[in-house]
Amino acid sequence: MKELKPLFLLFMCMLFVSCWMSTDKGVEHQKEEDVSVLRYDKLLNEYVRSNSFSALQKMNMEYRQPTKILIEDVLSIGQVGDDTISQKLKTFYSDTTLLRLMNDVDERFPNLDRLEEGLTKGFKKLIKEVPSMRVPIIYTQVSALNESIVLTDSLLGISLDKYMGEDYPLYKRFYYDYQRRTMRPDRILTDCFLFYLMGQYPFPSEDRISLINVMLHYGKINYVVQQILGKRSVYEVLGYSKAEQQWCSSNDKRVWEYMVSNGHLYASDPMLIRQYMKPSPVTVFFGEGAPPLIGTWLGARIISEYMKHHKQVSLQQLLDMTDYKLILEESNYLD
Repeated sequence: MKELKPLFLLFMCMLFVSCWMSTDKGVEHQKEEDVSVLRYDKLLNEYVRSNSFSALQKMNMEYRQPTKILIEDVLSIGQVGDDTISQKLKTFYSDTTLLRLMNDVDERFPNLDRLEEGLTKGFKKLIKEVPSMRVPIIYTQVSALNESIVLTDSLLGISLDKYMGEDYPLYKRFYYDYQRRTMRPDRILTDCFLFYLMGQYPFPSEDRISLINVMLHYGKINYVVQQILGKRSVYEVLGYSKAEQQWCSSNDKRVWEYMVSNGHLYASDPMLIRQYMKPSPVTVFFGEGAPPLIGTWLGARIISEYMKHHKQVSLQQLLDMTDYKLILEESNYLD
């Protein structure tokens, strides 16, 4: 398993949802022309509720890697090779709250036709732009409210229990309002592509960390997802409300001037960077009303300006670019 650098983990945690990442060479990718989402969550539900031997056999034989990831990394309840691990897994999910959660997931997501359609269209567009990309094996699980997205070199797991809707009663016991706002079914498709691209294009290196570099790196990922999914604006990718969009339209110059005048733009202090990049409901520098992930929004805005002035630059070329100083200069955002 590849070790993730601490600061990279910090920036990953600044996003709306949590994600677990590793490398895995043992599973082939899906064919590019169609994307099917494997319902591992239903298989797990069958095993837990019915003590189904056939379901357990499929989990251990046909879904070995998802089962290993769930047991060892998402839930951290033991090792997949332990003699009693199957019973331990069943006991874990036999908790009354988790049984209800699995049942609610089953009712909330009887099928994933629309998601599969969106994934198919999105990956076709992405592979057309970046031919070296491959479609990962995509599956669903119930993670007991742990990771929203699980990502390896060849797998992408979606925890459906983290997308039940912001008004889902159980969420109110464990999450703040600003956290629940992103736990909606309509966020699944966007999150899949955001985390997939962040896995393919991690932040260049720790010795290049500065606020502007972080802003532009995550700004370009969000910009590319906007293009891939045909979103009207990056606001849709970020999940901003109309009020937050209006705030951004009215305050972009103010935010930029504040960063420049206070020497924040090239600062490398992780705590300062976090203030601009974190998903909390209040950005300390700009008070109530400022949206979360304000650095990502402004980074995407600068990227958009750069692409307007460089129409010959493809999405693949943009993704490959790491000279963020040059991007800033040639965006004409400073003018």
